[in-house]
Amino acid sequence: MAGAVVPVEEAIAALSTFSLEDDQPEIQGPAVLVSSERSATISPVEYSDVSAYRLSLTEDTKALNHLNTLILEGKDMSSVLYTYRSCVKALPQLPDSMRHAQADLYLETYQVLDLEMSRLREIQRWQGSAASKLAADMQRFSRPERRINGPSVTHLWSMLKLLDVLVQLDHLKNAKASIPNDFSWYKRTFTQVSVQWQDSDSIREELDDLQIFLSTRWAILLNLHAEMFRVNNVEDILQVLIVFAVESLELDFALLFPERHILLRILPVLVVLATSSEKDSESLYKRVKINRLISIFKNDPVIPAFPDLHLSPAAIMKELSMYFQKFSAQTRLLTLPAPHELPPREAQEYPLSLVWINASDHAEVAVSAFEMHMTIIIPNVNTCKIIVWRHYLIINHIGGIRAEHDDFMIRFASSMNQLMLLRSTDGTDVEWCKEVKGSMYDIIVEGFQLLSRWTARIWEQCAWKFSRPCKDPPPTGVNGTSASYSDYEKVVRYNYSYEERKALVELVSYIKSVGSLMQRCDTLVADALWETIHAEVQDFVQNTLATMLKGTFRKKKDLSRILSDMRTLSADWMANTSKPESEYQSLQHGGEDSKANFFYPRPVAPTAAQVHCLQFLIYEVVSGGNLRKPGGLFGNSGSEIPVNDLKQLETFFYKLSFFLHMIDYTATIATLTDLGFLWFREFYLESSRVIQFPIECSLPWMVIDHVFESQNAGLLESVLMTFDIYNDSAQQALVVLKQRFLYDEIEAEVDHCFDIFVSKLCEMIFTHYKSWAASELLDPSFLFSLDNGEKYSVQPMRLNALFKMTRLKLLGRTIDLRSLIAERMNKIFRENLEFHFDRFESQDLCAVVELEKLVDILKHAHALLSKELTVDSFSLMLNEMQEKLSLVSFSSRLASQIWSEMQSDFLPNFILCNTTQRFIRSSKVPLQKPSIPYAKPNFYCGTQELNSAHQSFARLHSGFFGMPHMFSVVRLLGSRSLPWLIRALLDHISNKITTLEPMITGLQEALPKSIGLLPFDGGVTGCMRLIKEHLNWGKKSDLKADVLCGIKEIGSVLYWMGLLDIVLREVDTIHFMQTAPWLGLVPGADGQIMKTQEGGDSPVVSLFKSATVAIASNPRCPNPASFFTMSKQAEAADLLYKAHMNTGSVLEYALAFTSAALDKYCSKWSAAPKTGFLDITTSKDFYRIYSGLQIVRKILGYLEDSVQVSNHEVLGDSVAWGGCTIIYLLGQQLHFELFDFSYQVLNVAEVESEFLTQAHRNIQFVQGWEPLLEATKKARRLNNHVFSMLKARCPLEDKVACAIKQSGAPLHRIKFENTVSAFETLPQKAA
Repeated sequence: MAGAVVPVEEAIAALSTFSLEDDQPEIQGPAVLVSSERSATISPVEYSDVSAYRLSLTEDTKALNHLNTLILEGKDMSSVLYTYRSCVKALPQLPDSMRHAQADLYLETYQVLDLEMSRLREIQRWQGSAASKLAADMQRFSRPERRINGPSVTHLWSMLKLLDVLVQLDHLKNAKASIPNDFSWYKRTFTQVSVQWQDSDSIREELDDLQIFLSTRWAILLNLHAEMFRVNNVEDILQVLIVFAVESLELDFALLFPERHILLRILPVLVVLATSSEKDSESLYKRVKINRLISIFKNDPVIPAFPDLHLSPAAIMKELSMYFQKFSAQTRLLTLPAPHELPPREAQEYPLSLVWINASDHAEVAVSAFEMHMTIIIPNVNTCKIIVWRHYLIINHIGGIRAEHDDFMIRFASSMNQLMLLRSTDGTDVEWCKEVKGSMYDIIVEGFQLLSRWTARIWEQCAWKFSRPCKDPPPTGVNGTSASYSDYEKVVRYNYSYEERKALVELVSYIKSVGSLMQRCDTLVADALWETIHAEVQDFVQNTLATMLKGTFRKKKDLSRILSDMRTLSADWMANTSKPESEYQSLQHGGEDSKANFFYPRPVAPTAAQVHCLQFLIYEVVSGGNLRKPGGLFGNSGSEIPVNDLKQLETFFYKLSFFLHMIDYTATIATLTDLGFLWFREFYLESSRVIQFPIECSLPWMVIDHVFESQNAGLLESVLMTFDIYNDSAQQALVVLKQRFLYDEIEAEVDHCFDIFVSKLCEMIFTHYKSWAASELLDPSFLFSLDNGEKYSVQPMRLNALFKMTRLKLLGRTIDLRSLIAERMNKIFRENLEFHFDRFESQDLCAVVELEKLVDILKHAHALLSKELTVDSFSLMLNEMQEKLSLVSFSSRLASQIWSEMQSDFLPNFILCNTTQRFIRSSKVPLQKPSIPYAKPNFYCGTQELNSAHQSFARLHSGFFGMPHMFSVVRLLGSRSLPWLIRALLDHISNKITTLEPMITGLQEALPKSIGLLPFDGGVTGCMRLIKEHLNWGKKSDLKADVLCGIKEIGSVLYWMGLLDIVLREVDTIHFMQTAPWLGLVPGADGQIMKTQEGGDSPVVSLFKSATVAIASNPRCPNPASFFTMSKQAEAADLLYKAHMNTGSVLEYALAFTSAALDKYCSKWSAAPKTGFLDITTSKDFYRIYSGLQIVRKILGYLEDSVQVSNHEVLGDSVAWGGCTIIYLLGQQLHFELFDFSYQVLNVAEVESEFLTQAHRNIQFVQGWEPLLEATKKARRLNNHVFSMLKARCPLEDKVACAIKQSGAPLHRIKFENTVSAFETLPQKAA
């Protein structure tokens, strides 16, 4: 069934509602995709349409087209030579065992080399053909019968460009040492292979010619010289070319930097050719003063030729003087120093930039070592120094460039806003429309000029660096010794100072940002540019020329004819709304004044042929076609044109030169923003004899890496601009140089560099957010108390633009940088969590506070980053690193580590201080831990300062374990892993009791059969003597320490449970305060939870039910079932939260568990008296054993070796908690308090002291035992404290305690009968 047809208007209207815009910022260069399309400047029709204008340019145009063809071919030849790499290095060498295959090897080698030599033979033939054609073209303009005695300006440019191609070819041939090496191998293999050939003489002759061509320096230039002066002399045309080049350089007539570099490269060659003729060689200096040439050569002593090859006018002229004897007499030109020969005393004759530095300011200027000898210091001029820099260095101009960039961006945006307003407004005024579009044209011209000037700066600085390598690279070897460096490292890697790299990054970003901005606006400004060009041309030919015709028509017929030809050639009468051409004849003869023609501008630009013809006609008007007259083009004194008219012709002539670049908008931007030359290094690869240099020597990567090394937040957004250099170099490799292997090398470097870039970028992002989080989590009072608290603040970084880059263009590929950053950040967060756990595992349990702080900082950094980037949830990553992703996994890596640490170190080696409620490490136990893993500062808190600040807080909790640590344990483990740890600790108590049972039995056996109450007669001394006699434990004395340590560990676990109970109660209270209002619960008078509405729904259920009824009753509700589902979920949540309100006490649970564990040994440790009466003398219950151990520990140890304090430092107060808890749960508290040996000693000491006081006797004897008595009193107070706590938390009288179900769940506040054990249903761990 066919669908309904949608009208076109509706479809267009629907499409207009879609937005194709996104929020990706423009922080990358134009990123032209790799392509091989021809640009518009390469005209498909060349100049073949010139004949349609019926001008005397047919012959000139044919020659012009021929020259342009030769130029394109010559550029291809230059690419072949520049990218030529030695084949000999790849040739195999046969071992002695395969000498019989030598002939086959020669044949294979010959076939491989013959392909490369065929290209060299083609270059040889082409240069001979090009030289003869260029010489013939020059000789054609020297014929006296030619009516127009000089070539057109377009023709001059073509001759100069072809000459430049020949010079570059010659320079490459001289520089490439691998070419003659390969040729020698080729000739050797030819000699071996051609033995079997019948006719090889012709090939041998070709090889001899090619050998002469390759081995002769400047062979192409010498051949050109011979061709030019073969028939007749061409001094005149050479002088014309020199005058044109000099005037173009002095008047800045070269609009774009490639044209200026062409003029600089060929000028010294032209001078050499012009002064080497057989005629008067000094005639040149009659037209061009030698001082003008010297000034040009001094202003530009280094000229860019190829990416890593430069030309020096002084060096060229010195070398050519050996081949051209006439030129060897030009001493003033030959004495010009080459760049590497410039001494400091002569540097002031060259263009300088002065930087004034006040010596009192102690200003530092980054000057690399290789530049220091180029600096002129005028000492102590008004306490100032004048440091003179070469104008090649960008750092001397970056301030002005920065101001130019900012000003241009503002004015370009303003012009674009005006243009957009104009496009959106109907019926605008014609004059205002013309003004807006004219302003847009002017700003585009200015943009092209800025781009040309900035890109030329980079070209020229690179050429300068290549001409002056670093002489003193920094020492990187062992003991500060300098290692060996390649030449390329000296000219690139170590040749750019810190400030120079920073300036280069800035300038590259300016070029790419301006180019990208202008590239994006090409379709918006195209009509404005074409209309402005059309208006300029029509205003000149219809109005300006009309005025000239009225003034010059009656004076000279020939001049009027040329002006009329210009009108006929380019006038657009269709846009004229005033008077047609037919009416113009009467205006020329009439006396009445006529108004200027009014025309509507149309987006119709002139063709290349029209521009060529207009320039030709203007040239003919001004000079009469004779450039040999003194004064140059527009300074010709022989012209009959008035000065004002000549000025107008000159202005329009220069505008015509720029029209073609404006029409070819995209290609011009691509040319001016092309920085691909920064990557190529073919010459140095050959001279260094390496396959490729490391990326540290790659200039594009150097500027990218500088952004990260400098930690300059202002340059961060420019880092993607510098990556566009690789796009440019790849485009050059495929389109210009046409070499796939170069593209493969670029691609390989980009793949490697981009991985490093993403890694460094993510590390910088992580460091920033980690520092930001650590700074925010610092204690405000700590910052307030500091005088320099600002050092802990973190400066903002503009990372949002990088986070939004989802379409990064790189080598024709589109890369989602945002997803790459997110993926890498997920990995870094996991690695950081892994490091935190590894660090905690190499420390004791006291480091749990530090661990929590580090995890909190990481979590806060994750929260800050999540606002800008989509990364995995922190809880997911934390669970993954703790290995508790499974639904049935209740343990975790952290819980296992805490339990392992408690079992192996905390319980055996930490002692309790009951007064401070802290565990501290025993001084008798040395700390033995593995080394703490090392990581960068960003894995801690971000920066060194923040690390020190947070570590100072961590050190406050590193020497003990107390309430802060327990809070950290609860928060880190959570409700999922904490029960597992509790169960493990309870099992440890049960195991310890089981372990103690045989030891207690052994001590019971070692006790005397009868120990009565200590007598009062002998006083404290007698008691001590009696205890020592009876409690020596006999052969079982070695069990004392093990029993005490076991009791200590039980006490430590129980006290640890007490701390945990306090923390959990606080957490539960907070949880209750948050959930109780929604559940309708209030605390009762006795602390129990009560409901506010008996039998009714809770507030949260009532809220969702009422909302569901209200929404479902609305007929507009699309899906009421979903709201009923929400109501059911609210009821389920109500039941779930209420079930967890009545949480029990962990301590009570632990005491119940301990009591159940003791029930198995109750008959042994708490035997019922046989007589039914209290057994005083023969009892061997547990309280008796513990009492004996306690008195031996506190008293006998003091009597023997005074190690009471040491014993306490080893065992601490945990022994009292463990022993008293066991005594209490066995029901032996009253027995212990009545018959404890320590308590008896205290009673005896009290009676004895009272008796001696009443009898007025000396009490020194009692006073000698005072330290022991004080320690015993302290122990009694501690025991009383423990018993009081146990009575409160586990009252045995009424048995109101915590019972345990078979499932392990506690039943709270249940009253049981007073039986031997109320906890007989407690599940026991399987044996």
